[in-house]
Amino acid sequence: MSPALPRPAAFIDRDGVINEERDYAFRTEDFHLLPGVVQGLRALQDAGYALVVVTNQAGIARGYYTEADYQVLTAHMQALLAGHGVHLSGVYHCPHHATAGIGAYRLDCSCRKPQPGMLLQAAVELKLDLARSFIVGDKASDLQAGHAAGVRWALLVESGHSLEPAAQAEADAVLPGLAQAADWVLAQRE
Repeated sequence: MSPALPRPAAFIDRDGVINEERDYAFRTEDFHLLPGVVQGLRALQDAGYALVVVTNQAGIARGYYTEADYQVLTAHMQALLAGHGVHLSGVYHCPHHATAGIGAYRLDCSCRKPQPGMLLQAAVELKLDLARSFIVGDKASDLQAGHAAGVRWALLVESGHSLEPAAQAEADAVLPGLAQAADWVLAQRE
């Protein structure tokens, strides 16, 4: 049997793209999917994209919640999406912060977006083709991480807060939400 060819990925930021933006969300009762998320993820999944969540989690670094709290919420998100037929290929997080972190979490790392570490790690572990992949985020740091990793497109979505001019300048497209981002990507492939 020949080894599987690398496949493209949809790298998706979590807070403000998948779920409502809430400061340091870590409780399951505060996790609410945004409209169109299931539809968008399912369309990308059906088109052959690996669905990979990449999320900065400075709340861990700041001591607002623990790694265990984060894992509980991640399992909740995965189960919620799986109930809608959406299966994530991977979920990667950065628990560090260079200036506000406490103890071992105070670290200037290569995984905190805008650094590309999470995307590069996922590419190796999941055998992904970065040149055929894209990232969807709601901040400049998301898009910068995608560019640094060598993804094809970096898409910005509106998430109920004003968009940074720097983020808009980094974006290949600015779209209302994840469903529209999926439509945009799939239209580019036709």
